[in-house]
Amino acid sequence: MHKTIIKPLIAASVLLGGISQGMAQDYLVNSLKNNQSANSKEAFKFTDVINIENTPVKNQGSSGTCWSYSANSFLESEMIRMGKQPVEISQIYTARNAYIEKGKNYVRMHGAITLGDGGALHDVINMYAKYGALPQSVYTGLNYGTTTNKFAEMQAMAQGVLEAAVKNPNGELSPNWIKAYTAILDTYLGQVPETFEWKGKKYTPQTFAKEVIGINPADYVEISSFKEYPYYSKFVLMVPDNWSLDQVYNVKMNDLTDIIDNALKKGYTVGWAGDVSEKGFSWKNGVAYIPAKNVADMTAEEKDALFAGPKAELEITEDMRQAAFDNYQTQDDHGMHIVGLTKDQNGKEYYIIKNSWGASNDYKGYMYMTKNFVKYKTTAILLNKGGLTKDMAKKLEIK
Repeated sequence: MHKTIIKPLIAASVLLGGISQGMAQDYLVNSLKNNQSANSKEAFKFTDVINIENTPVKNQGSSGTCWSYSANSFLESEMIRMGKQPVEISQIYTARNAYIEKGKNYVRMHGAITLGDGGALHDVINMYAKYGALPQSVYTGLNYGTTTNKFAEMQAMAQGVLEAAVKNPNGELSPNWIKAYTAILDTYLGQVPETFEWKGKKYTPQTFAKEVIGINPADYVEISSFKEYPYYSKFVLMVPDNWSLDQVYNVKMNDLTDIIDNALKKGYTVGWAGDVSEKGFSWKNGVAYIPAKNVADMTAEEKDALFAGPKAELEITEDMRQAAFDNYQTQDDHGMHIVGLTKDQNGKEYYIIKNSWGASNDYKGYMYMTKNFVKYKTTAILLNKGGLTKDMAKKLEIK
């Protein structure tokens, strides 16, 4: 999730999020002078069914780090669920560690793998398991004179080092390329402390993760749905920002929303990754749905009324979902955090979504996404395996 270009269809009223090649998720919220609609709160009347406690909304700034913000927000809610006092986990410490591992893979793969800010939800779990965690107050990642993330220059510098290593002008790699690469990240993001003080006690990143945050990385599973792979088995999710080539569990399309519903009912939140480039996605209005009528076939009046209250939706099939992924209509644009379930004035259900573009829209950093949108546009979800039904866990052979 990392996109660096705002797709034209979103430029006027919607933000993209980002996992892949274009920057939906990283669309700068701060670049909008007015990110609130005129009447969406009057047009949509939501009544919460489930609203699970979560930490305050953050702003990822000019960085392709939605994956880190959303999955760390998810872990913070896991702390709350476990009865712990939540800590704001350093999103950029997670990102820095992922960039180190991504750089190693890039050189190992002779440059034939994705670079840049983007990542996947599982990167947060993987980096937590390997590197531990830091509180945001200890590692802000703001070591270059700005008050919010601004990664373009750093990424350009880092990419130059990696490309030089791949070209290998000496004919044989020295061990120093990784030192040079790491030094760039440390210069822009800050060096990682070996130890630090937190509430009167000394920690390392590993002991802080174990003793304060206290999650078990083995408890978390990532799930997707594509009909070209056998159901209830694992496959490598073929999106550009799956640079680590992690496998995910494959379920049927309708299972995705059933799994989310069950998790929410049991008090578990869910990490979400997917595409937000649809014209039925409006950050400004705080609503995402799939219009029954193709937007290209709409009249000007119909387009103007896209968010003037609940509308009929297109019914989604597994064939449609697979085709949208295969023809690049569904990409790994963005990562967000599902924290609840709500209903509109007609009784239709939507998921309550926490974003990382600041508290800048009608709903102060949150939005409402229909189940049809989730079925059509999800690339993966992340959840605690405790949120699965016994039947689903058995099908997936998860213990």
